[in-house]
Amino acid sequence: MTKLSVNINKVATLRNARGGNNPDVVQVAMDAEKFGAQGITVHPRPDERHITKNDVMALKDVVTTEFNIEGYPDERYMDIIKKARPAQATLVPDPPQAITSNAGWNIPANKALLEEVIQTLKRYGSRVSLFVDPHVEMVEAAAAVGADRIELYTEPYATTFPIDQKKAIAPYLKAANRARELGLGINAGHDLDLHNLSYLVANIPFLDEVSIGHALICDALYEGLEKTIQLYLKKIALS
Repeated sequence: MTKLSVNINKVATLRNARGGNNPDVVQVAMDAEKFGAQGITVHPRPDERHITKNDVMALKDVVTTEFNIEGYPDERYMDIIKKARPAQATLVPDPPQAITSNAGWNIPANKALLEEVIQTLKRYGSRVSLFVDPHVEMVEAAAAVGADRIELYTEPYATTFPIDQKKAIAPYLKAANRARELGLGINAGHDLDLHNLSYLVANIPFLDEVSIGHALICDALYEGLEKTIQLYLKKIALS
């Protein structure tokens, strides 16, 4: 069954807006797991506008499900992974100034970098996932450079979904099926919510994991964190 990894970046954004430690991201991560989350995702950006390096070091000692650390594989990120040793390292091609991840890797153009980084991350004991657009050629390139998984960038899916569900899912089906043929694990994330999640999982039932942050935290403002996590788990289970 597809696992739900809760991205807690937005919790750290709220904390940082005021200073101090309210809300406490470590406590939120522990509570999210208690409420049923099967993973915790963070993205410690260089400017530390949400999750900080100190947050990662604190989280590594308390996360009991799957700890997933996203980021661009610069020297800082690699040092974080070396120290935190998460279950999964998800590589994204974001420049430092990006507001959020908004495109997958051009893997052929970054082949040498990714091959070297992936080998190093595997030595640290982390499974490696590459953030990719739903293009078969990028899926094949991910397998060629040694990735364990891909994470399908789902913003285009989420944008098209209210207009034409079949059109929205079509490229993801092709990419996911090719990944499965190549033995890659398949994750998905970005703009997934309570409206579009079930359709994605129902059509790609072999998804390993969905990573959801922004929409889930927004829903939690109204429903509470425990109920919201249960609602997302139910959407996955009913798919």
